[in-house]
Amino acid sequence: MNPYCKSRFQSFRRLTREVRVGSIGVGKDNPVRLQSMTTTPTQDVDATVEQSIRLVEAGCEIVRITAQNVKAAEALKDISKKLRDAKINVPLAADIHFLPQAAMVAVEHVDKVRINPGNYADKKKFAVKEYTDKQYDDELLRLHESFSPLVKRCKELGKSIRIGTNHGSLSDRIMNRYGDSPLGMAESALEFIRIAESHSFKDIILSMKSSNPKVMIQAYRLVVAKMDAEKMNYPLHLGVTEAGDGEDARIKSSIGIGSLLFDGLGDTIRVSLTEDPVYEIPVAKDLADKAMTLWNRDIGNPPSEKFSDSIDPYSFNRRIINEFKIGEDISLSSHQPPAVVVSVKSLDDNQSELADAIIAASKKLIDSKIEGIIISHKENISVSNLNNIYDAISFLIVEITSETKLSKINFEKFKLSSTIFLLGSRDWVRDENSLLNITKIKNIKLALEIFPDEMIKQDTFFKSLDSSKIIYTLSNPDNNSHPMGSYRSLAENLKQLNILSPIWIRNTNSNAISIKDHFGDRLLEASILTGSLLCDGIGDMISIETEPDLARATTLAYNILQGARARVSKTEYVACPSCGRTLFDLQSTTQRIREYTNHLKGVTIAVMGCIVNGPGEMADADFGYVGGAPGKINLYVGKNCVRFNIPENEAVDQLINLIKEEGKWVEEP
Repeated sequence: MNPYCKSRFQSFRRLTREVRVGSIGVGKDNPVRLQSMTTTPTQDVDATVEQSIRLVEAGCEIVRITAQNVKAAEALKDISKKLRDAKINVPLAADIHFLPQAAMVAVEHVDKVRINPGNYADKKKFAVKEYTDKQYDDELLRLHESFSPLVKRCKELGKSIRIGTNHGSLSDRIMNRYGDSPLGMAESALEFIRIAESHSFKDIILSMKSSNPKVMIQAYRLVVAKMDAEKMNYPLHLGVTEAGDGEDARIKSSIGIGSLLFDGLGDTIRVSLTEDPVYEIPVAKDLADKAMTLWNRDIGNPPSEKFSDSIDPYSFNRRIINEFKIGEDISLSSHQPPAVVVSVKSLDDNQSELADAIIAASKKLIDSKIEGIIISHKENISVSNLNNIYDAISFLIVEITSETKLSKINFEKFKLSSTIFLLGSRDWVRDENSLLNITKIKNIKLALEIFPDEMIKQDTFFKSLDSSKIIYTLSNPDNNSHPMGSYRSLAENLKQLNILSPIWIRNTNSNAISIKDHFGDRLLEASILTGSLLCDGIGDMISIETEPDLARATTLAYNILQGARARVSKTEYVACPSCGRTLFDLQSTTQRIREYTNHLKGVTIAVMGCIVNGPGEMADADFGYVGGAPGKINLYVGKNCVRFNIPENEAVDQLINLIKEEGKWVEEP
């Protein structure tokens, strides 16, 4: 299959055609455009206008409004007029799902119409059927007849269309042929593109959204590769749907959106939060700014050809490594979740203070303990000083800098079985004799900080090292690589040399694109780098060294692991961001459900405002809480609705009872 980007080791923006959305251009050399969606009832014109104005004031460049029926579509006329009268010329997009007739009304009043291929003139009844080729072609003909009127009208009016595929709402026809897969998502969109192109209509933007960042990343990569094969170059709208709220939602969005942006994909983005939509804009802006900074850095540089890439970017496979044992209770392997370490180098002059800080942080953490810590090597460090620290953690990483002579290090005085020595200087890697001597010490374990190029230059030496004793990490990244690209290069060189050592992903100021001194930005940087690599199957140990607070750094690391589906440490929530279709107060309901269930480790709960994406986006969820009618809730186990039309004031209690009946409930510790 064609590659989905120009390089996986440098960051070059994908060149697309320009699509006009009202007064602004999307794609080509335009900046990444920021979007959001109103959450007010569309027919409440004044409330929708007021919220749209607040979004524009926050920096939103395209405002999307749901048109779930014809009456809502008709309300778009008054919304548009009031905004224009207020001198607010922001482009408007109508969100259409089930009703082509609503789209035909909406297109008269907005600049772009978003349709969902899975339920726009298609069927979604969770039916199982084997389609013959003729039956499949007959369905495509029916789609052609249903979709063509909108395409023709958009062409006449100069309006654009977003073909927005959702993982959770693929049609039965697609599901039965391609399964619930990224490939099915890509094919669903391409079918509608071909219909549009048959009418010589090309003002199209694509999206491939999922609540699972790993699925979302693969779907976008696939659709780009398939478009390239058919000589298509449409812009992309990026987003992780149903991401939820708070830190978890920002992490999932950063993993999915950031990974693709850093690979050069993406022309407009939305960060979907189950919060006031105004809060979506600053996060989206930070992500867009980081990507454009990276793209501008590589302008004029030819793509690097010094690395091949054997990772299959269209399906997930974790990198295979040899087991790397650290002490008695921790080991790194392809079958174990990545380990978590934190840096406490600012405290390591006082071992008592350090131990107290670790113990205090551990009391705040239930299922996300500090497994390892990084301290700087000091000549006066002794085992007796570290005993109380070892009681609080599983292993220790001692960083040896270039200022320390190897001859002055007494490796024998540590509990070697649970200590890793980090050689934090390229000088040590060049000192082959010293390294070989160190590795001959019984139970010694090393973390080598290198540049990927060094492995190729010293291939015979690196092959001679015992991979069961070595873990690799990176020095400051190469200026010609984006941060993920440097780690991908490391993984590729290890593969080429048949070295099955683990890789440690370190988040430091040196590999940040544009670090700002606040937790929110540190969260974005760490989520993009670590989460993206984990979704590629790379990474066996991680550290967030940009965050000084021990508990916060540890929690962030575990949350990134969970967001990338690499390690489960708490309840997972899938929650839609609310819109005019929502049938209950999503924010307060999500918080109430979280309050009662956030101790259920390994359970996934979906909170969905309506049935448009509800049953489908709950593909990965154990339980679902879905608005069925005003004031009424439907409860799901998996994709099966098991309780209908429960009064909203009883629904949370009924959800808890359902979890208990299914044997997933445990009492809070």
